[in-house]
Amino acid sequence: MMVNDIKKLTQNTKKILVTGVAGFIGSHVAKRLCELGVEVVGIDNLNDYYDVRLKEWRLENFLSKFNNFKFIKLDIEDKDALERIFSEHKFDAVINLAARAGVRASLDNPQVYITTNMLGTANLLGLCKKHDVKKFVLASTSSLYAGKEMPFDESIPTTTPISPYAASKGGAEGIAYSYHYLYDIDVSILRYFTVYGPAGRPDMSIFRFIKWAFEGNHIQLMGDGTQKRDFTYVDDIADGTIKALKNVGYEIFNLGGDAPHELVEMISFIEGATGAKLKIDRLPFPKEDMKATWASIEKSKKMLDWSPKVSFIDGLKKTVDWTRENWEFVKELNI
Repeated sequence: MMVNDIKKLTQNTKKILVTGVAGFIGSHVAKRLCELGVEVVGIDNLNDYYDVRLKEWRLENFLSKFNNFKFIKLDIEDKDALERIFSEHKFDAVINLAARAGVRASLDNPQVYITTNMLGTANLLGLCKKHDVKKFVLASTSSLYAGKEMPFDESIPTTTPISPYAASKGGAEGIAYSYHYLYDIDVSILRYFTVYGPAGRPDMSIFRFIKWAFEGNHIQLMGDGTQKRDFTYVDDIADGTIKALKNVGYEIFNLGGDAPHELVEMISFIEGATGAKLKIDRLPFPKEDMKATWASIEKSKKMLDWSPKVSFIDGLKKTVDWTRENWEFVKELNI
């Protein structure tokens, strides 16, 4: 699906609610929608899971210039506040990207993962039913596939999550299916695979390793670095998310790079791109993590006409370049 095809897909979608809009993926999705001429209402609670200054930077640098974008600070757990938004605006679709993310952090505070990822999703779907919003796109996660045979196919049963984060996302998927079944809401579930890129999440390895390289600090590596991830560039993820606005009934789609890479490969490139020789502090590999991820994307290719366009090396270069260009800002961020 080329640019004109995406425009055709969104031409009858006049107004969309994007939750988690100050987040990494949410800000890129909203920016892309605004560029396509869609009116976007974006909500975010601007929580402090990571440095809020980065979320504010995304709002200011990605989204403030668009006249067709409106930001409202709001938590999707607050159903009364959401009700006011749905009453004020007639949405054609909801893209729910608001979530508590991070596998390891979910071990420390599983309750907030359940309330945000499950209760928040239920709040949104209940209001979609009440206000006759017929399209719902839900961000989910590759973490649901832990322990399964690769490449991960959407038909694999995902009933044995190994972290509260994965469990909360699986619960959100179940809630979404029930609203599709009972109330005919069209639902696209998107299982994202290790998203990276400019202005990314500072709790993830690529952001941290690049920042540490520019600072000349040691990097902290969990495991021996041979673990593999199906890294996926954020612009590809944004396009796939928008393509998922297509009417599908109820479907689950993998959005992944389709080419797993070892962390040592990523570290080697960062060294070359920054001129740093990274000193590695090795930590034990965490039990709740996955040794490897690899998405089967055949279904997304067939039904959404989506496949990743940005190679891992090109995406890393863009991410290093962004860090260099914005270093005065990045160096002050807490990670």
